[in-house]
Amino acid sequence: MALAQINTTVGDLAGNRARILEAAQRADALGADVVAFPELALTGYPPEDLLLRQPFIDDAAHALEELAADAEGLPPLIVGCVEYTHHLYNAAAVLHGGLVVGTTRKHYLPTYGVFDEARYFQTGEHAPVFRIGGADVGIAICEDAWYPGGPMREQALNGATVIVNINGSPYFYDKTAVRERMLATRATDNGVTLCYLNMVGGQDELVFDGNSMVIGPDGQVVARGASMAEDLLVVDVAIEESIQAQLHSPLLRRDRVGREAPAPILVTGERRAGAALPPASLLRADPLAEAYEALVLGTRDYLRKTGFTDALVALSGGIDSAIVGAIAVDALGPDRVRGVAMPSRYSSEGSIGDARGLADALGIELVTLPIEPIHAAALEVLAPEFEGTPAGVAEENVQPRIRGMLIMALSNKTGAIVLTTGNKSEYACGYATLYGDMVGGFAVIKDVPKTLVYRLAEYRNRVQPVIPRATIEKPPSAELRPDQLDTDSLPPYEILDPIIEAYVEDDRPLEAIVAKGFDEATVRRVIDMVNRNEYKRRQSPPGVKITTRAFGRDRRLPLASGYRGY
Repeated sequence: MALAQINTTVGDLAGNRARILEAAQRADALGADVVAFPELALTGYPPEDLLLRQPFIDDAAHALEELAADAEGLPPLIVGCVEYTHHLYNAAAVLHGGLVVGTTRKHYLPTYGVFDEARYFQTGEHAPVFRIGGADVGIAICEDAWYPGGPMREQALNGATVIVNINGSPYFYDKTAVRERMLATRATDNGVTLCYLNMVGGQDELVFDGNSMVIGPDGQVVARGASMAEDLLVVDVAIEESIQAQLHSPLLRRDRVGREAPAPILVTGERRAGAALPPASLLRADPLAEAYEALVLGTRDYLRKTGFTDALVALSGGIDSAIVGAIAVDALGPDRVRGVAMPSRYSSEGSIGDARGLADALGIELVTLPIEPIHAAALEVLAPEFEGTPAGVAEENVQPRIRGMLIMALSNKTGAIVLTTGNKSEYACGYATLYGDMVGGFAVIKDVPKTLVYRLAEYRNRVQPVIPRATIEKPPSAELRPDQLDTDSLPPYEILDPIIEAYVEDDRPLEAIVAKGFDEATVRRVIDMVNRNEYKRRQSPPGVKITTRAFGRDRRLPLASGYRGY
């Protein structure tokens, strides 16, 4: 069994087809009986409203026919694709001998979180079994193996001893452990060897982490694919053990009474002679390291797939810009990243020095554009309108808006994308300036709580010290007025972040959050800030999703709302 964990691009039908064919050829050289590819591998995932365009559907069908012809002489391929008859289906096609010899269609269409598959696809009805290399193989598409019962169970009851589960499963923090527990249960419940295959790579806000795995009928992981990288996982599956597990499963034996299994679709007969395979890895990635690599991969692929080669990062000497700078360099290389320092009258010498120290450690150029002349001129122009009012947020926000103007001017001139540096805690509370520090093309840590930013910084420094200790240890500050601290406007982050997680990610009401031990007034204040600042978040750039519920397509709320409940 070969599981081709590849990085596809939505809409790049020719490029995806070539990537599939190249992986199939490598698997053929290792003697694979069958090569599987991820969910919607041919179109890329998720294609979203491209699926409403008939030319795209026609082109996708033509690409599948071309792939089948190109793959003639190779082992059978299981390829995620779209299938259109009278309706559109999320499907898996089995290719062999230059033809599409059969398909299976996805049954469970998710409509939660970032998913909206019922908008496009019709529900599949049948769950065929294919005989490949002497084994009866069922094919389950993503959710079809995630719930008890359904097509996977039907395939097992009808004789499948191997289930190939192809996925487009987005990453969130420590999701691999959650998946593994669920998949092990499915394998043991159905008495099958479960081959879980996930795509890898960034697509807009989503990151697909790979982490493919083969789980035996005893629930034990036999082999793992790489995390956050392409991989070809080739494993000898002990079919006889799967059969024995199935025959001795009381649950399956009881449910099979009175059922007549349909004949499997014959694809190939006997097994091929395989090459010697290297030992498969059984190590699971460290969750913190994996989160960092997800941010790197999401940033790299967003730029690559949208045509950008270079990036600009505003370096303030603070922790957020430091971690974004490090991620940018790890994603693109130091020659493709420029730091931009824009000190104001309130920037401390320590912060200016920390920005220089970071740039030197990362090996990137640092451009310095002092904003004081523009800042003074702007305040002078505004003085007649501001006269007689106390200085406050309006005056403070002039500074980040000047910075936004300057860095976007550099972006326009050089063609480099601006990577914004706001974190999830700030975006949740509106502690960010529209048309100021929120400007840019991609928000790298938009879904990273501030407390996790610090943990990621410590992790990155363990790999190689690049972030100055002073940046990590000093109290966080926007430096928009003398002696300003974030705690002047926000609760301490170690209190703020758990409240945001409970309210935003877990949808907990006020009473449940207070019951966790938080002060009621503080919880009310945080909830009010979150609710009040949806309009800001709606105008923010896309960013990498790494939590269970990110702002944006993962959490859809009205901008104009009269509801003020807790």
